Parts: sequence; C-alpha cells; structure tokens
Amino acid sequence: MHYFHYRNGELFCEQTRVAALAKEFGTPLYVYSQQTITEHYRRLDQALSPLDHAICYATKANSNLAVIRLLADLGSSFDIVSAGELFRVIQAGGDPRKCVFAGVGKTEDEIRYALQNDIYCFNVESDAEIDRIQKVASAMGKRAPIALRVNPDVEAHTHKKITTGKYENKFGVQYEKVEGVYARASKLSCIELRGVQMHIGSQITSVKPFVAAVKKMLPLAARLKKRFDIKSCSIGGGIGIVYNPALDSGVADWWSRQEKRGRAGASRRRQRPLDDNPLPMTIADYAGAVVPLLQPLGLKILVEPGRFIVGNAGILVMRVEYLKKTARKHFVIVDAAMNDLIRPAFYDAYHEIVPLKQRKGGKVVTADVVGPVCESGDFLAQNRKIAMPQQGDYFAALSAGAYGFTMASNYNSRPRPAEVLVNGDAHDLIRRRETLKELISGELIRSARWGAS
Repeated sequence: MHYFHYRNGELFCEQTRVAALAKEFGTPLYVYSQQTITEHYRRLDQALSPLDHAICYATKANSNLAVIRLLADLGSSFDIVSAGELFRVIQAGGDPRKCVFAGVGKTEDEIRYALQNDIYCFNVESDAEIDRIQKVASAMGKRAPIALRVNPDVEAHTHKKITTGKYENKFGVQYEKVEGVYARASKLSCIELRGVQMHIGSQITSVKPFVAAVKKMLPLAARLKKRFDIKSCSIGGGIGIVYNPALDSGVADWWSRQEKRGRAGASRRRQRPLDDNPLPMTIADYAGAVVPLLQPLGLKILVEPGRFIVGNAGILVMRVEYLKKTARKHFVIVDAAMNDLIRPAFYDAYHEIVPLKQRKGGKVVTADVVGPVCESGDFLAQNRKIAMPQQGDYFAALSAGAYGFTMASNYNSRPRPAEVLVNGDAHDLIRRRETLKELISGELIRSARWGAS
C-alpha cells in the first residue's frame, strides 16, 4: 500500500498537496512518501521477527542520501553493488559493517575500498573473483569475509531482464559446483567463509519460486554450516509490488470506479489508497512460507529487498505540454521522458497514470503518454485510458520510487529531475534539479590540435 490518495479531487502525498510541490519545485519531479517507506520496512521486519535476521536494503532501487539515511535510522543493513553505493551509504550515516557487496564485476579498487571500510561480506559470483579478493586482501594484510552466491537454477516467472536464478543468467555459481568452490576457498589465507547467498530475480508476485529456491538451498546451507562454520544465509530480495491494480486484483481500475461513483471528495477516513488491493503474494504469505523453513537452520538470515520498500513510495510528476491527434492515435506530450523514467521503454513496464486534479464528468480518452526525447521508444504509457487532459495539466506516474531516478540519465542533454521527500504535511527538497551548467561540469575542451584542420 502507499500514502498517495485523493482529497476533494486533488492528489495528496500523505498530508501534502502534490500540485503545491509541482508549483514550488517544477516538473518533472519525483515525490516520495516517508511514511510508506517506513511502514514497508517495519512490516517486513516484523514478519521476519521469528528469525535472527537483517534487512539489507538494495540501494540500487533508490540511492538518494535522504532515503538511505531514513532506512539507516530504522536499523537497516544495505545491499550494495558498487563502490559508489558504499560511499553513499557512508555519507548518509549508514554503517559499512552492515553492508553486503554484490555484483559480478567488482574491480580491485572497489574490493580495496570495501575492505578499508570493513563491510560485512562480499557476495562472490565466481572463482576468479575469489582469487582477486584474496590478492587484494593479502596486499592489505586483511582477511576478506565472503558469501558465495549460489545460482539454484530456479525459474522465478518474472521479466526476462530481471530474472537472475537460472543457469542462462550471468549471476552466481552453479549449484552443483558450490561445495567444491568453498573447499578451495577455505584453503586461502586471506578469505573468511562467512555465509552463503542466493537471489532468483525481481518483481516476483508468487510465493512458489521463493519456496522452491529456499528448499533447494537448505540442505546445501546446512552442509556448509557443518563443514565450514558459516554464520549467515541470504535468500536475496525480489518481493514484488502492485504496478497495475486492474491486472493484479482482477477488477477495473479503482480510480476510474471512484470517479464514476462521484466519490472524489470523500473524507480521508473513507479514502482508499490507489493500489489497495491484494497482491497474489502478501508479506504474510511470504514470511509464512519461508520463516518455518529457515528457523531450523540456525543461521542469521539476510534478505535484500529494494522495490518492496520504496517502489510504491514514489511518484513522478509531469506537466502536459501538448495534445496531438493523428489519424490513428491520441498523444499526450508531457515534460517527463524516458531519461527520467526508463522502465516503460526498457522493461515494457506499467505505471498507473493519474491526474493531480480530477474533473467530474470528464471525458476519458485512449492515448499514448509520451515525452520530448527523440526516440519512438520514449513513452510512459501506451494505449492507456486516461482522463482527457488540457494543456498545462499535471499527471503523476505511480509506483516510481524504485528504479526511477536511479536509472535516470542526461540523454538528449536533459537535466535530471528534482526529488522531494514528504513527511505528513512537511517536505524537504532532497535533490535539486540539475542545471544546464551542471550538464557539462565534468567535460573538457582539449587544445586546438583536436579542432578542425
């Protein structure tokens, strides 16, 4: 669930009018709900309370310093995939000793930086990586804690670009080879075998793949504990969220139904969040299935969620610049683009598009919501039924808190958006909008010999 709702026909984030934020900070604009982030973290933490556990927030989902600081204050550990993300955690006040470092291509410099900051462990993805960590740790006079990432060859039934637990994927060590790799690593002088890890993919909305993967991992983890005295077992992340209420609940879009019933002005007590429908898998389902399996293992259990914590906590606000109609299509041209939110172009991802202000009895149109970038793939929604806008209206793409700004770019030399964090009726600017001057701040024009001759 999340804390975006309509009050008297206007979209609010918690107790704050989103239109007021758009007016103050301009658009495109990312807006995040602190209450949503906090509640999602606490719900998961409580669900896993029967276990000795740590929630390692996947920093790649949303790496703004204010978001990291909020989670650090809640007690979160962190899953990082680069030296840059480790730097962010440290700068935000997070504890590097509560960081697990994942990724298939760690450089020597990144390994060195992580060891200097005493991270909890490296999630290792290959024999070659173990050799590199041994080399760097030896030169530093340190022992490097590692957990081998196991590829369990389990189908997660998610998008092909975010599945990670099959042998066709680049991630992890083949299940059948894991114990041999541990045996070899145990003989290295600067390697400490701290745990074992897996992660089968993202945006998983059924409990079955998690259960299958955990059941496959349990006997392996038990043998590794007995033979090598490992201390932890990570079951990765991947818990999915609601992006499309109509598809996930099997009913018509909630907002459209409320508009037709004329309930836009309902009191806050009677309001319902825009995605308040049951997922195929709830947190209670997830914990109820995996906790009993993991309890007898007697290891510290790590989970690495990202999207679940921040995905529904963010929206991208956009302004309608033009309306265009061709012989075959209606186009709503907005000031947000694929460089601001690439998920629809990259993953064919669905984001609910809603107006900041509802119009009673307004016309509904089927349209493509597109941006100004010079690519046919620059769209936020295609063939979508939306309230017919006017030029200058504002819309929001919901569920944009994960893999939104973190995947943004300066393509077409477009400055990246501002970000705002809302807490009740208060808000903070947590990233100012880039300026044109900042676009070229790292670039150099070389001497005249590089010019035209």
